[in-house]
Amino acid sequence: MPLPRRIAQVLREHREEFPPVDVTLPWLKPDGPLVTKRLLFSLPGGGAVRRTDFNTRVWKFALVQAGIIPEPRPGERHQSAREHGMHALRHFYASVLLDSGENIKALSTYLGHGDPGFTLRVYTHLMPSSHERTLRAVDDVYKAADPTVDGPQTAQEG
Repeated sequence: MPLPRRIAQVLREHREEFPPVDVTLPWLKPDGPLVTKRLLFSLPGGGAVRRTDFNTRVWKFALVQAGIIPEPRPGERHQSAREHGMHALRHFYASVLLDSGENIKALSTYLGHGDPGFTLRVYTHLMPSSHERTLRAVDDVYKAADPTVDGPQTAQEG
């Protein structure tokens, strides 16, 4: 996927302050073969950041601080809603690109979907209405075909 300059700069700054860490973990299943990956984001002790831990300890906390979701009662967990999870970031990314006019095939590639049809079915409700664009396009075609006020008809009227 394309990496905007501003995001690349922020990632460079992050790498300078927090260098990537090599982490070796079982792959595909708990007793799977060990695989080493260089992680850009890791725990203070050098381990891998688990999505569920980040979601509950960082992301949901940020949503509470922003007033998007309520703080859970003591001893309870945050609300469990897909729109409050990390998946919402993918949805936001898709909505920004579609609103800017990106096409479904490119978005499908960026999101890692194998089928643009799947992307279309999931995100079609986010696509901006083309009603006004359609009217403008057809109007422009016929506007070009309109006779001008100083054409031959004007000369015959005088």
